[in-house]
Amino acid sequence: MNDPVIFLLGATGYVGSQFLIILGRVLPNIPVRALVRSSSDSERQAWLHGVHLNLTIIDGTLEDVNTIQDQAEKADIVINLASCDHVVCTEAILSGLRKRSANKPSQPPFLLHVSGTGIISDNARGEARDAKVYSDLDLDLESHVSCDFIFVSSLGSLYDRLPKDNPHLEIDISVVKAGTNKEIPIRTATIFPGMIYGVSEGIQKTTAWLRAFLEFAKINGHSGTWGKGLNSINNIHVKDVASAVLTVLQAALENRAYEGAQGIYFASSQEPRASWHECMTVIGNHLYEKGIVSKPGSHPFSDEFIESIKAANLSRGIHADGWSLFGGNQFSKPERLAKLGWEPVETKKRSILDSMKDSVEAAI
Repeated sequence: MNDPVIFLLGATGYVGSQFLIILGRVLPNIPVRALVRSSSDSERQAWLHGVHLNLTIIDGTLEDVNTIQDQAEKADIVINLASCDHVVCTEAILSGLRKRSANKPSQPPFLLHVSGTGIISDNARGEARDAKVYSDLDLDLESHVSCDFIFVSSLGSLYDRLPKDNPHLEIDISVVKAGTNKEIPIRTATIFPGMIYGVSEGIQKTTAWLRAFLEFAKINGHSGTWGKGLNSINNIHVKDVASAVLTVLQAALENRAYEGAQGIYFASSQEPRASWHECMTVIGNHLYEKGIVSKPGSHPFSDEFIESIKAANLSRGIHADGWSLFGGNQFSKPERLAKLGWEPVETKKRSILDSMKDSVEAAI
């Protein structure tokens, strides 16, 4: 039997390139077709082929609907480690997979989507709350797709309601709907990482939120937060996120993964959380020592600046001002991954605060 073909999006990104490294070590023979922007870059080509010997580069971007749809239709497995909020890309993936399923209904394709725990944000406006800890065993994205709220039970309590406009939910729901459609079967799983940190071994060394906050600091002359920044998120090292993706992939290959409505996986550690204020203080002090900003520490960003971020997002079709993502608490427990034998090994070795300076240096 031939090895299944993987169509990989995000192969040169922060998590994606780290995942490709371990995929090349563990499953070096499995065929991978990677969507890559500027595929003529010889240095990038050499790196990609060096970490996975059975890799084919597909030239394209997340806007290339026809290419994505065509590759998804040809693949047995699609792994989306690119933008989790790119509606056009996700629709193209699902369209291609539906065609693939219709042609081979007895062998439904598998989609592994990576999102984030922004879906469980409590929108605390930068305050520290005794927020509930949510288990992925209790998250229900199937039954309430037409409601204004997503219903989810927290550990030790009754069902709570999460605003449907929390980050990522629109696409996450579409993935679950595809995975529960019995007429055109597609096997689906979604991984929701917490606050990802650490320096990747891959092409993109640092996480998107860190790069964004470094730019914010340069614009404002200081490091800062949405509100007081006392809110926090369960954190996770980038290498542990990559291993989580591999864990679910291997389980799917062996037909023992949780899929469809149960294909919900939080990827986070139970190590001590650090508030945004604590993280931004380390960053601010380091930037001040290097002469990049004019004030040390962390200071709340002004309302005017936050409004400017909202306006910039709206100009790109994104309806977000950052309060839910950067101002909320997101407490999660990865029980499904634990059932598959996964552990956040790298996160336990070095905390997010201890890693912050190295990440800043890699980013600047």
